[in-house]
Amino acid sequence: MNKLKKAQRVAVVKALVEGSSIRSTCRMTGTAKGTVLRLLAELGKACADYQDLTLRNLPCKRVQCDEIWSFVGAKDKNLPKEKRGQFGLGSVWTWTAICSDTKLAISWVIGDREAKTASIFMNDLASRLKHRVQLTTDGLKAYLQAVEDAFADEIDYATLIKLYGAGPQDESRYSPPKCIGIQKEKVNGGPDLKHVSTSFVERQNLTMRMSMRRFTRLTNAFSKKVDNHWAAVCLHFMYYNFCRIHQTLRITPAMAAGVADHVWEVEELIALLDSK
Repeated sequence: MNKLKKAQRVAVVKALVEGSSIRSTCRMTGTAKGTVLRLLAELGKACADYQDLTLRNLPCKRVQCDEIWSFVGAKDKNLPKEKRGQFGLGSVWTWTAICSDTKLAISWVIGDREAKTASIFMNDLASRLKHRVQLTTDGLKAYLQAVEDAFADEIDYATLIKLYGAGPQDESRYSPPKCIGIQKEKVNGGPDLKHVSTSFVERQNLTMRMSMRRFTRLTNAFSKKVDNHWAAVCLHFMYYNFCRIHQTLRITPAMAAGVADHVWEVEELIALLDSK
């Protein structure tokens, strides 16, 4: 990355974290596509390494988890038969965990929506927490065994299942069905039902779709390679946790969680490359 001046790096990263596509970032900054992708890959790796070391022993009390869908290369139905079922092509799920109080993105894993990925995700989450927490997930069955294996009895765990009515008849086919109720179920320990919610992590899903062009629905923006997809997610969470002031907290999630003492500038984020 020595060919890019610091000001150019900053311009590229600012465009990417605000939801610009790779090509629009190239046009706005006068940077070649290959150079932008190389910066994304290297900085994404640096952000992943830094957060893996820093987001430990976290004092969270309530955690919410969810999975967000995207795809790489092509949607499942458009993949050639010989490429279907290969990880890194077609549907890719990003599993995320957020602290309800500090809004810190604690852990994320990219994979399929099966039990093995759920287990990797939950074990990673458990390794980052300081105390027993109250955990809320949706009703995905893969969570049940994964949570038990990762936390044993040291957790207060509940699920929240949304109940939907029939799909829209006279609206666009992309309009979601109406939510007609929710069902809260205790799974382990003694979770406080008034705090059983997935609202914060679902709002984080929206932030991801708004902040990463490759997550935008119903457009021609999508990841071509799963490695770049992973790097974009790592960069997003670094910027979200350390650089972006949360509207409600008025500080960054990292500051609220006690893992940072100031609002990071994009220049500091890029400096992670020079420290490697």
